Amino acid sequence: MSDGIMSKAATMEIPISSNGDTGSLPEDDGLEQDLQQVMVSGPNLNETSIVSGGYGGTAEGIIPTSTIKGSGLHQPHASPAVGGEEVVRGIAVEKFDIVKKWGINTYKCTKQLISERFGRGSRTVDLELETQIELLRETKRKYECVLQLARALTNHFYSLVQTQHALGDAFADLSQKSPELQEEFGYNAETQKLLCKNGETLLGAVNFFVSSINTLVNKTMEDTLMTVKQYETARLEYDAYRTDLEELSMGPRDASTLCRLDAAQSQFQSHKDKYEKLRADVAIKLKFLEENKIKVMHKQLLLFHNAISAYFAGNQQQLEQTLKQFNIKLKTPGAEKPSWLEEQ
Repeated sequence: MSDGIMSKAATMEIPISSNGDTGSLPEDDGLEQDLQQVMVSGPNLNETSIVSGGYGGTAEGIIPTSTIKGSGLHQPHASPAVGGEEVVRGIAVEKFDIVKKWGINTYKCTKQLISERFGRGSRTVDLELETQIELLRETKRKYECVLQLARALTNHFYSLVQTQHALGDAFADLSQKSPELQEEFGYNAETQKLLCKNGETLLGAVNFFVSSINTLVNKTMEDTLMTVKQYETARLEYDAYRTDLEELSMGPRDASTLCRLDAAQSQFQSHKDKYEKLRADVAIKLKFLEENKIKVMHKQLLLFHNAISAYFAGNQQQLEQTLKQFNIKLKTPGAEKPSWLEEQ
């Protein structure tokens, strides 16, 4: 076996053992989802370019229709219909080749996936990278939970502020219409007005927290996980073509097999290069994501703590200072929608 087959820097092949009764394996939802993932990326037939067979050439192979002086012979006219048929035939042939290659690739990947799941094959594993990937997925799930709870807090607190605003208006109205309780209704109205103002300030801080966590989870982390999915697909393709090459290498060495072996070696090398590039891309993105996550969360957790503490301590000055510290601006009174009401 060639060195190209065996060299798997920072990776290793491990056999996949069966997990008990194989009769239940076809019901595995994970296998069904993985098969759907393999099948979903069909060939793109809308981007076919004609690059072979002489189809679509501008003037090459076309004989001029003018006569050759003195010869008495006329050159035959090119038939537009024939030329059009050749172009259509060329496009059809090239699209057929694309579908054929996609079908072969899908077959090999599906065969490899089933082989892995049923414990009859081996897969390439980068233990360190896959541990980091699983940690990212777990972190994303936990951050999604924090995001959901923070949004619920925003909604509940928004309702509280609205209630305080309405209660303050009711107290103010009664203060004017109840001379005997004017003072009592009056200072309760002022208290609710102040609480409402401070509540809107806190909502501005909490909503900024929610918006930042949402960006981190649903944009930054999701972008990295999209690259991870590409890497996992490339890993499956790499192992599929590696297995194909290994099977051919163990067969007879006649002229036909040697030709297929050369083609398989070329395809294997191409998929190996793609796999290693995506593995490097994932490693880099995971590194930068971790650095960005720490930077973002350090700022947001400090903001959340300071704002909540200042509000419930009744420290209006500290609450307003927290918003200034993090450059959070509220809309001016009279705006149609408060700045702290997150766009859903």
